[in-house]
Amino acid sequence: MASARLVESYHEATAAQRRFAQPIVFWDETLRDGEQTPGVHFSPEEKLSIAEDLSAAGVSVIDAGIPVVSEEEAAAVHRLAHAGLRAKILASARTVPGDIEAVLRSGATHIAIFVAASEVHLRFKLKMTREEVLRASVESVRRAKQAGLHVAFVTEDTARAPFDFLEPLYGAVRDAGADRLVVSDTVGIMTPLTFRWFLGEFERRVRPRDWSVHCHNDFGMATANTLTALEMGVTAPHVTVNGLGERAGNASLEEVAVALEALYGVRTGLATDRLYALSRKVEELSGVPLAPTKPLVGFNSFSHEAGIHTHGILAHTLTYEPVQPETLGRVRRMILGKHSGKAAVVEKLKERAIVLSDPQLAELLGSIKRAGERRSKAELRRFLAEYRSLYEQPGISDAEFWEMVATVSGRTGKP
Repeated sequence: MASARLVESYHEATAAQRRFAQPIVFWDETLRDGEQTPGVHFSPEEKLSIAEDLSAAGVSVIDAGIPVVSEEEAAAVHRLAHAGLRAKILASARTVPGDIEAVLRSGATHIAIFVAASEVHLRFKLKMTREEVLRASVESVRRAKQAGLHVAFVTEDTARAPFDFLEPLYGAVRDAGADRLVVSDTVGIMTPLTFRWFLGEFERRVRPRDWSVHCHNDFGMATANTLTALEMGVTAPHVTVNGLGERAGNASLEEVAVALEALYGVRTGLATDRLYALSRKVEELSGVPLAPTKPLVGFNSFSHEAGIHTHGILAHTLTYEPVQPETLGRVRRMILGKHSGKAAVVEKLKERAIVLSDPQLAELLGSIKRAGERRSKAELRRFLAEYRSLYEQPGISDAEFWEMVATVSGRTGKP
């Protein structure tokens, strides 16, 4: 069609500025960074269930967690590492010997060794000098490589770290054997244009053979920044199902994957028709409900009420849908309400082979609009109040905390 050809012409005009890696390696962080969403906890059984679906969908690498965090976390990583999944199981570790040993005991074949790089992190969090960070990083990479692991080296807050530290740090760990170098926009401050410049400088200075990006969504640009990185040849995008993660979350698996397929024509190797079911499972197990307007997997993504929209969709789906719902394993929904038009009502009547005259249709449509306008919002307000009371205190309550303090110390203190 002419419209499809027009989109293709846009990509042809900009093709020289893009160089996608072949293949693109999807690195999923749902079970690690996604679980760090406040209030979220996945049991070992739930982690395995999600990992099985990620692997079945074609995800290449799954970060199962940080084994040193707890006995349950170590058990979960061990379980995934021995589950026989097609995806590679990765575990994360700080530049601390005990962390590396915990990953080795888990049986994971891949490790992500992470350390902070920005001045604010080094000074206030790690309280380490650049020389100490570099030394610990090299020693950790060497230890992991000697043990036969595939090693990814990650710096937290890369985007706010100076190149006069990043260049020698990444160069040293690359020379020590790191297989993949990971750049992080930890607080989501990059824009596509600034990220393009930053990654260009990183590539020029460090010359990575295999590199990766980890983008946060604090300003709503995680997916856009991840796609920018992929345009520049970055190998492995970090993603999470539903964009879960700390604060505003991470780049969304479904957004990055479907954008590559639909907007760039890049074959990802993922079974995108499995992504909606996976999204619903993670929504249920995480307890974090999706916004109706969440791209691609939110309820409204393929739902239509406004008369002009439903009329267009019924004429041809490309009028108001950039991708077919079946691409994600979804179905289209026509919503009847205040903004509905005649075409949607006629389509709905077909479900029971009912044909009405024009006067009857006008009467029915009027009834639908009046019902939509009269609908009480009391039930919706009750739902929102319950949701807020539940989710605005996602961790343990103050009462539970002070009870624990009393059990440990024998003191209740004064409120």
